[in-house]
Order: sequence, then structure tokens, then C-alpha cells
Amino acid sequence: MRRLIGRARERIATLRQVWGQVRGVDPALGRWVLVAAVLGAAAGTGLGIVTSVWLAVPLAVLTGLLAGLVTFNLRARRASYRMLEGRPGAAAAVLQQLRGPWFVTPAVGVTAKQDLVHRAVGPPGVVLVGEGAEQRVRGMLAQERKRLAKAVADAAITTVVVGDGDGAVPLPRLQRHLTRLPRTVKRRDVAKLERRLKPLTRSLPIPGGVDPTAARRGRPKPR
Repeated sequence: MRRLIGRARERIATLRQVWGQVRGVDPALGRWVLVAAVLGAAAGTGLGIVTSVWLAVPLAVLTGLLAGLVTFNLRARRASYRMLEGRPGAAAAVLQQLRGPWFVTPAVGVTAKQDLVHRAVGPPGVVLVGEGAEQRVRGMLAQERKRLAKAVADAAITTVVVGDGDGAVPLPRLQRHLTRLPRTVKRRDVAKLERRLKPLTRSLPIPGGVDPTAARRGRPKPR
């Protein structure tokens, strides 16, 4: 019982901390969560009245909480992207949140002007993601693609430029873009592909202001 109470307190403290951080970026957070909770409770009440009057109050509470939490999660995700945009290494931080059989290696290409190329290996094959000045980044991506071409065998190599220009992918849409790429590698073969590329990973000097090691936390390890 004490453990459960302790865990509950920790989660509440974490939630309060996250709430404060998100509200600093999104001042309208509380208003949106409240509106969603009220609408969810109203929907739950209506459903309860239709099915059984005794279920009206429990359904109102549950649907209200659910709607509020979903809204909070959506607003928190948007706020996190706002905080990351424009910072060196932002794309790597987004890539490390990919779920499933993905292996992310940040900063496989770096320039002194903080242009970066990251490598993600997953079901679509090898995805090279560049961030920085678009013209320089496209050149870096082409060089890295050529360097890895022999090691990937039949797997596809896709290049992605993060940004707001023509042909670029905005940071908030990066995860969705990668997960919607055509799958060219079977799930069980993703780790094998990562192992083939690992010896080609270069140890590069990281310019000041970039912390690509943050992107490594929580990523799956090859088996």
C-alpha cells in the first residue's frame, strides 16, 4: 500500500512538473484541457442517460478525465516541438522517440556550423536525416548515402531534410513521415542491417551547443 501511495505521489509530482513546463510554452493549456474535460463529461452523461441512469455519473467522470488527458498529451507534444525547433540536434531528439524496431545514431555527419546528419535504421531501411542550412545539408546527405551504399545491400536509403523549405519535412511531422515510408526491411532483419552499418559509424567532433547523446537514451540495442 505504501509503495502504491509513493508511486502515486511521484506521478503527481511529475505531472505537475510537466504541466508547468508545457504551460510556460502554451499559456492556453489549462483552458483547452478544461473545455475538453467538460465536453467529455457531457458526452459521458448523455451516454449514461441513454444506457442507464446509474451509469451517468461514473461515465461523466471517466470520459471527462480521458478527454482532458488526451488534450493535455496533444498540447504537450506540440509544446515540446516548439521548444526543440531551431536548436541543433532537435531532429535527433525527435528520432529517438520512434517506437518499434528503430535504431538511431545521431551526428554521423557534422560541420562546424552545426549542420547535422543523423542515421535511423528501421523497417523502411536506412533513413538519413539532415538539419541545418539546406544547401549544405543536402550535400552532406548525398555523401553519406554514397558512403553507405555498398553496406546496405538491397535495403533502401532515404534522405530527409528537416525544415520549412520546399521538399523539406517540418520537425513536428518528422516521426509521421518516417513511419509512413514504404517498408523494405523485415522486422527481424532490422537489427542485422544496423550491425552491418555500425563499423562504418565515424567518431566525429561535435560542435558546441549540440548534445546528440540525448538522442541515444532509450533506443533499442541490436541483438
